Amino acid sequence: MAASTWPKGAQVAISFTCDNLGEAQEINSGVWPTNVAPGTHWSVLKVLPNVLQTLERHGVKATFFFETWSIGIYGAVTKDVVERGHEIAWHGWQHENWTQLSAHEERDVFSRSFSQAQDLGCMYKGFRPPGGLINEQTGSLLHKYGVRYISPAAERASVENGLAILPFQWEAVDAFYYMDQFSNLRQQYNVQRDSLGPDACLRGMLDLVERAVESNAYVSVLFHPILQDSSEKLAVFEEVVNRVAHDPRIWCAPCYEVADWVLENRDKFSSNPGWPKATW
Repeated sequence: MAASTWPKGAQVAISFTCDNLGEAQEINSGVWPTNVAPGTHWSVLKVLPNVLQTLERHGVKATFFFETWSIGIYGAVTKDVVERGHEIAWHGWQHENWTQLSAHEERDVFSRSFSQAQDLGCMYKGFRPPGGLINEQTGSLLHKYGVRYISPAAERASVENGLAILPFQWEAVDAFYYMDQFSNLRQQYNVQRDSLGPDACLRGMLDLVERAVESNAYVSVLFHPILQDSSEKLAVFEEVVNRVAHDPRIWCAPCYEVADWVLENRDKFSSNPGWPKATW
């Protein structure tokens, strides 16, 4: 087994992360009902409180990647998340498909998002691109706006052009198992094309954690509140939180803490994050 890269001799670093807040993506794609007021999404009102209570029961501080539009709509919710000790990081304005943005559109999303975030008192340290991939100018824009880390789809923690790269692997994402839209991606990973159930999600995530322990790696576990739509899925969420929180081999920390460690110890990390060949 490799010598520890992480604080206190931990064998693996894991960040527990959640993506999306409410209906931003649905409004951006034009499917949100025009007769329903924003700020009433069921996943925020019914699921997110359970997510926060589960994290609190196990003493886990997480990183929530929220759309800036949503922070303005759900101000009280965002304040509650922060007051519980969690990190708020950036996930676009309204969950734009990042690699489909033109250079002008990307600069506009940065400008609009960071202007509103400043007005709301939110200072982003990190960014997760919706869809998992970035554009040619994304890195330079992140530097311009003072962002210290990015969490894209990639293989390993690294430092590239002064940014900490804290990647997620698709096998650590609930959507990989639950969503029909991920059928092609599942096939690229030699998994069945049809969507999988909670048991497969639990096995896949915990197997990935064990492999990460063996290689002294970093894992970003990624759940979407909007996908926790059954008691069985919520049970998987709790079991993963429980295992990550109470395994002495694991350093569990929000992304900004891991990013600070990586940047302070950059000589221990590759400059190649291993950008993926597969996306959904």
